[in-house]
Amino acid sequence: MTDLVPAGCAGPLAGVRVVELAAIGPAPHAAMTLADLGADVVLIDRRNPGATGHRPAQQRGRTLVEADLKHPADREQILSLVERADVLLEGFRPGVTERLGIGPRVALERNPRLIYGRVTGWGQTGPRAQQAGHDLNYISITGLLHAVGRADQRPVPPLNLFGDFGGGSMSLVVGVLAALIERQRSGRGQVVDAAMVNGAPALGHLLWSMRASGRWSDERGTNIFDGSAPFYDTYECSDGRYVAVAALEPKFYAELLRILDLEPETLGPQRDPEGWVKMRKVFAEKFATRSRDDWANMFDGTDACVTPVLTMTEAQDDEHMRARGVFVDIDGAVQPSPAPVFSRTPPVVPAPPPRWPVDIATVWK
Repeated sequence: MTDLVPAGCAGPLAGVRVVELAAIGPAPHAAMTLADLGADVVLIDRRNPGATGHRPAQQRGRTLVEADLKHPADREQILSLVERADVLLEGFRPGVTERLGIGPRVALERNPRLIYGRVTGWGQTGPRAQQAGHDLNYISITGLLHAVGRADQRPVPPLNLFGDFGGGSMSLVVGVLAALIERQRSGRGQVVDAAMVNGAPALGHLLWSMRASGRWSDERGTNIFDGSAPFYDTYECSDGRYVAVAALEPKFYAELLRILDLEPETLGPQRDPEGWVKMRKVFAEKFATRSRDDWANMFDGTDACVTPVLTMTEAQDDEHMRARGVFVDIDGAVQPSPAPVFSRTPPVVPAPPPRWPVDIATVWK
């Protein structure tokens, strides 16, 4: 690879070669992201004689190779690919690839320009490094999980977005891309240690900034972004569906009240928590008088920051999402399209997940 953005190629990462060691969670998501942006990703998976050819949608855009990392001949073939790769991605517990003979020391000896990307929950070092865990465990010690939920209620799992994909996959992708750029200056590869316990707090930097200035409390359900503010919350409508209200700024809040036909004087100052109980009650009663879609139509095109809460099925048919091409049908599966959008090197629609492996000897020849 000589240029991170080759002219005329499909996707800004065209020409970047990636070896992905099959794993779960953030590692395949990171590999998918790189493949979506044009990288040539070869997925190394264990042999599966009983395979049906069906693979997860998250493995889209890859070339599949089957190999046994514990078998010396297979391992040597994989290392021969590593010699020609720009990036290697792995998501095992610390020390596993070292024991398999394909750890950073061996890989970088074979290819000193290699970017060796590793993603774990706890990180490669630290007292919990060898401990099992999942997304919820990792974010539980970052302070983020504690912040999610209503006052006087238990913390609520925020799907697996904070740890696995935001703190894990995305920090790995950013680290790999940064290391590729640095390599253009130094000519040398390096190891990227992406840990969810590092990446997730980085996502929450705004909250830490607010905490430092006394504007964020450890008391759940008392902060402006955690649902305590009635002008930043969701409300049930007459049909049992919901709208999202995010009228933070005074001018947006004024527009919200105008469309709801409410007088500001009856609610008190917007940012005074003493009046929030009454304000929430008034908002809840008002939104309960119409259906979700009625409200969506009333607020559409305004700056009141009110939108319908859509299901995943509804989201794929939303006119704005369709106009932006947010979703794409790949081999019968509707899924998010590559992001972000590029003006000069737009990625192509990803190929479906590989059904069958290819001969490793034919890769990158």
